[in-house]
Amino acid sequence: MIELQTLLVFIPAALALNLTPGADMMFCFGQGLRSGAWPSVSASAGVSVGSMIHVLFAGLGLGAAVSALPWLFEVIRWIGAAYLLYLAWGAVRNGACVCDTPVRSTRMAFRDGMLVNLTNPKVILFVLAFIPQFVDPTAGSVLLQFLIFGLIIAFGGFLVNGLAGVFAGSAGRVLIGNPRASGIIGWITGGIFTALAVRLVIMERA
Repeated sequence: MIELQTLLVFIPAALALNLTPGADMMFCFGQGLRSGAWPSVSASAGVSVGSMIHVLFAGLGLGAAVSALPWLFEVIRWIGAAYLLYLAWGAVRNGACVCDTPVRSTRMAFRDGMLVNLTNPKVILFVLAFIPQFVDPTAGSVLLQFLIFGLIIAFGGFLVNGLAGVFAGSAGRVLIGNPRASGIIGWITGGIFTALAVRLVIMERA
């Protein structure tokens, strides 16, 4: 369905985008500092699932509604900012401690990653701007092409963001035994989440 030449152009472009530091990478990095390596990998998986949902919406044409209705864009944006601030408060309040069991922490990290991605309306606008450049309406199902391209981006993002989170988790675990360092990590993580919330609030609607 998708020509090899198209994939040979798309994959390097998608990888370059994945390697560019952005909100998703910083979120997984902060999650790694806060909770450790495995929760950060789970958060990265959640981000990728959220990204695929955006791709599905775009492929179905629902992204046009976000692009055409300014109020819908604003509602999603403010919900996302509020959720990031909630995560920031939790990080500062709890420091770098992992509350409850590791299993629950990993599950919650997945949920957080997915929700942070889904409440960033700029993701679906990016999908609408980037993927259609590679879609060939004469080559079969447009939706299936969207999903294939989206899967490539999501998989690359999962690897890159997950590695960033694992690195942060390893660094965090070295300091976790020191209560003072634990508190500092909590403030750093909260600062990262707060910065992402501010970025979401002040970003311009493309």
